[in-house]
Amino acid sequence: MTAHATDVLDGVTAHVSATAAGVTLILRSWETGKWISSDTSVIGGNAVGDQETRAALDRHWAASAAGDQDAEHEIYHDDVITDYPQSGERIHGRRNLQALRSNHPAKLTFTIRRILGSGDLWITEYVIDYDGKPASTISIMEFRDGKVAHETQYFADPFNPPAWRADWVEPMPSI
Repeated sequence: MTAHATDVLDGVTAHVSATAAGVTLILRSWETGKWISSDTSVIGGNAVGDQETRAALDRHWAASAAGDQDAEHEIYHDDVITDYPQSGERIHGRRNLQALRSNHPAKLTFTIRRILGSGDLWITEYVIDYDGKPASTISIMEFRDGKVAHETQYFADPFNPPAWRADWVEPMPSI
């Protein structure tokens, strides 16, 4: 049995294919128009390049958690564009992005839930804790020549589930 779904969100086309062998996520890059896949064999990904990108992401998130602003922003192109769709804000350039983040008034901690990607498109699901208040966060990073050229971040505050869903759900495990 095979199931497929395709959706477009903020200019990124996503196609999910589920089979008995597993789930493959295929995304179309906003900037390049190229298709990439979580299964590098589907689109012809570069395993070595993916390992380098994953290592760069690991360094980025570790630096973010440590508050090392210089190391955190090494992953970005000088002309990076970062979008916050929920607030309608766009940040132009690594210098502005680093300045914005360096002046955040809250104490931030990060818990990475998972990182998925291949080629030029990578997604990180994580929780940012703002002075004790968690926000579930998704970062979509599009790479060009080994650095982030475009990032879109979505932030969601937790909420209590409505009672009407209780018969069909269970609590998620804690992070």
